[in-house]
Amino acid sequence: MRRRRFLTLAAAFAGAPRMAQAGTQPAIWTGQAMGADVSLTLYGPGDETAAMLSDLPGMLAGFEAQFSLYEPQSVLSRLNRVGAGQAGPEFHALLAQCDAAWRLTDGVFDPTVQPLWRALALGADPAPARRVIGWDRVRHGSLGRVTLGPGQQLTLNGIAQGFATERLAATLRARGFGKALINIGEHQAIGGPFRLGLSDPQHGLFAKTRLRDMAVATSSPGALRLGEHGHILSPEGRAPIWSTVSIEAESATLADALSTAAVFMDLPRLQRLKLEAGLRRITGIDVAGNLRTV
Repeated sequence: MRRRRFLTLAAAFAGAPRMAQAGTQPAIWTGQAMGADVSLTLYGPGDETAAMLSDLPGMLAGFEAQFSLYEPQSVLSRLNRVGAGQAGPEFHALLAQCDAAWRLTDGVFDPTVQPLWRALALGADPAPARRVIGWDRVRHGSLGRVTLGPGQQLTLNGIAQGFATERLAATLRARGFGKALINIGEHQAIGGPFRLGLSDPQHGLFAKTRLRDMAVATSSPGALRLGEHGHILSPEGRAPIWSTVSIEAESATLADALSTAAVFMDLPRLQRLKLEAGLRRITGIDVAGNLRTV
């Protein structure tokens, strides 16, 4: 699987038919978007599920057109090139979630690490990139304009998949679906329960969970290496404490962002994060294979 995502759908749905016939078996759509393998397991009448799955690729393309670093004409890519620009309500809604995650993590979650990521990926001196990090320098407001600080660029890779997952869940509920499992790099269950396995790139499957009307996001710094560094970066240059962290929460957006930051947090800080963010569960495994649940 790609990047930092290591959740696996349990065998309960292996071999399920790809389209529902009478609403008792799920319709399953699979593809790729937002830098991840994507799937939607959807229960409902055949005509309604078929219509939803027909609309899904366009919805995913809409998310990529806003948040992808790899689409040259995305809203994010254009913003990074020029440092300022107009953005629509959905983009601003995601930036507001970045504000919340930045505050909840005392700045450990910071989308302005993108220049540092590029420097490390290219083997360049990271010092200039570290000097421009600071989410508090990003300006966005009600008039639709976003302005970055001098030299800044954003990555939304630590939150956009969760945001897209949560937005898709809202659409499914609005269309009357009462049972579904969404995977856009993060998982969110409507109804349930759904069984999921949590896996680490070094230690393999380390825990199982059951989701009902809940989301789970997982971050693994070692899933991709940037020289000596994992691909999840701390603004202060800290080394990760955890090999993998999974967070279960009602919000897929916050679960995504907070799991990104949680790999740098010790147990007391994770306990505070769980309380302050209203999380259901935090599960972490360290490099030695020690498993802890908060």
